[in-house]
Amino acid sequence: MRVLGIDPGLRLTGFGLIEAQGQQLSYLASGTISTADAPTNDLPARIGLLFASLNEVIGRYQPEVAALEIVFVNVNPQATLKLGQARGACLCALSQAGVPVQEYTALQMKQAVAGHGKAAKAQVQEMVRRLLDLPGLPGPDAADALGLAITHAHAHRSLHLLRGQRYASEVGRGYRQGRLA
Repeated sequence: MRVLGIDPGLRLTGFGLIEAQGQQLSYLASGTISTADAPTNDLPARIGLLFASLNEVIGRYQPEVAALEIVFVNVNPQATLKLGQARGACLCALSQAGVPVQEYTALQMKQAVAGHGKAAKAQVQEMVRRLLDLPGLPGPDAADALGLAITHAHAHRSLHLLRGQRYASEVGRGYRQGRLA
């Protein structure tokens, strides 16, 4: 399963791709999409640049699923609205490409990657480096995106294990009760 993690931002959007085969996670690519080339006050231009850049990433790497960070309201309502618009551009690009999206909070990602939801950026970077056996630390936005991809890979694997156990126990009960041939 090829997973694209996205840490949305209006100025910098982190992306990270991994491949998950069973418990094995492999690093494919990561980076940041910067809207610094667009005029600072031109929100539509920045959103358009983010959308087009993410379309390039999707086209190049062909992810099967995306893990996107859920944005919560912060102290500055204007910043929250702009961040929501950047997140909307990411959702549109993924939807247009037919890539299913799973959403995770920063707390869920930090819990899955670093073991506790209050992990600092440096802890997330180091754990992502270790989990993917990278030669160096990824940048903070790329590390968060890779962390989201790892979170989804772990959650997806756990759901399949639970489904398999439930199926096996249902089949076992059916055999014992004589309902299955």
